[in-house]
Amino acid sequence: MSVEEKKVVKPYNKSDKSKKEEVAEMFDNISGRYDFLNHFLSLGIDKLWRKRAIKMLKPLQPKKIIDLATGTGDFAIAALKLNPTEVVGVDISNGMLEKGREKMKKRNVEHIISMKNGDSEDLPFEDNYFDGLTVGFGVRNYENLEKGLAEMLRVINKGGMAVILEFSKPKKFPVKQSFQFYSKYIIPLLGKSISKDKSAYAYLPESVAAFPEGQDFLDILKKVGYRDVKAKPVSGGIATIYTGVK
Repeated sequence: MSVEEKKVVKPYNKSDKSKKEEVAEMFDNISGRYDFLNHFLSLGIDKLWRKRAIKMLKPLQPKKIIDLATGTGDFAIAALKLNPTEVVGVDISNGMLEKGREKMKKRNVEHIISMKNGDSEDLPFEDNYFDGLTVGFGVRNYENLEKGLAEMLRVINKGGMAVILEFSKPKKFPVKQSFQFYSKYIIPLLGKSISKDKSAYAYLPESVAAFPEGQDFLDILKKVGYRDVKAKPVSGGIATIYTGVK
């Protein structure tokens, strides 16, 4: 069974809406509490993961960077460590983007980081425009994974790198058992009580479970056209940093 033939996991499971539409709706709904919940539920470890991911781009010294599924722009801000001349954050949720723009103004970095509404599977940029690309916890939300990955490859230049940070399923005791319990019970409970959106945080473990991780994901990257693909598990396999070069 191919990735595209598998059951589509959606936040609200509405028959009249696509996954893309539901993901946008979900992030609009939780945008007001997203940053707090994101760092709270990950115990702040997500910041360390982003720093490690950004370090993987450093040897390329990228000047133009695109951050997909940017949300409120945390990955885009982390990319400033690379001294880029331009960072573009793209997301399908206007609610998240508005929070991100407020964040950029407070940090006085809006002259470097722009926040744009867009579809990761149909990007409004010319071929080979960016030197590097990041996406944090976003590819599992793509409606058509291979199409989205191919579009990412299109907009980075030859020799450019895509760095993909995504949740994965730990394999070893006790991280495996602890993470399963935390993601299945604690995250939905806290997410519902704080964000008032039960479905959004129930969707998280469901989407992680359905995502083709590890070697399966590397195989998809190679199929789409990436080379020198690698996977680096972090924090006992709770998340994985994938890299691929054009």
